[in-house]
Amino acid sequence: MAEVRLSNLSKSFGATKALSDVTMTIPDGAFVVLLGPTGAGKTTTLRLIAGLDRPDAGDVQIAGASVLGDTPAQRDVAMVFQQYSLYPHMSVRDNLAFPLRSPVLNLPEAEIDRQINAVAGVLRISHKLDNKATQLSGGEMQRVSIGRALVRNPRIYLMDEPLSSLDAKLRAELRIELKRIHAEMGATFLYVTHDQIEAMTMATHVGVLDAGRLVQFGTPRDIYDNPHNIYVATRLGQPRINILPATAFGQAPQTAAHIGLRPEHIAVGDGQAATIRRVERLGDQTRLHLVMGSHDLITLTDAHTSHSAGETVHIRPANPLWFDAAGQRIA
Repeated sequence: MAEVRLSNLSKSFGATKALSDVTMTIPDGAFVVLLGPTGAGKTTTLRLIAGLDRPDAGDVQIAGASVLGDTPAQRDVAMVFQQYSLYPHMSVRDNLAFPLRSPVLNLPEAEIDRQINAVAGVLRISHKLDNKATQLSGGEMQRVSIGRALVRNPRIYLMDEPLSSLDAKLRAELRIELKRIHAEMGATFLYVTHDQIEAMTMATHVGVLDAGRLVQFGTPRDIYDNPHNIYVATRLGQPRINILPATAFGQAPQTAAHIGLRPEHIAVGDGQAATIRRVERLGDQTRLHLVMGSHDLITLTDAHTSHSAGETVHIRPANPLWFDAAGQRIA
């Protein structure tokens, strides 16, 4: 495995600036998630590391050495895409064996079988090895797709939204599987998504991208608790952070233009009056959708609360984040 270092990386496609001066270090053995909306530069970052595109400026280093002059094969990285990219006429065993049968590797069949069996065990698809790819469920096909990357034992795993085409149940299952695989292998993962749940549950580090720029890099907890700006604050957290005028609850810091309140950071019981518009019961928690003057808010309360729509409650900030007029964090 290896550390990946991006230094002042920039890339344009025609008049579109895909990446602008991105500097980031992906530690050896880390599970780094790149988070951001479509067009933020996430996939471009993967492609530049893999060698599928060449940067206009900057450098990509793997294990301390620049790889700009290396071909994708020489960089020894494996990429998993959103689509399964399996050979439908082949069995699962042959799909997994395909990258190992490269003339460059020249591996004996016994070693290929050993590696296939090891990866199939990790992915829990050993009983499917003789099935055709077309006989698999969506989740099983994505496991095989991931397996084709794992079986190569590359230095870096690059994953471009590999779970986004699956249903919610399968996504949840494979999130757990990927985290387990990462822990067992100690591999370096760089994983692209726009799904904040994937970022919070799998990542050791999160890089938040906005219009080709890296706006913040840190642990999921640090980014959630200490966002640098409103954009980052809205990337993590479900329900999303409430952003209101700074004076919505009265006094505010002098340079503050906005107050940010996570749903769990609104205390119910005293403070300003708000009307419950809707009660959303989720089993382990209850969300109250509130209207306070002209402002809509969401807060969390006890799962067994007796509150109902139309009721008036009193609320106050419990742990506010303050932002200036440009959306930058001030306190």
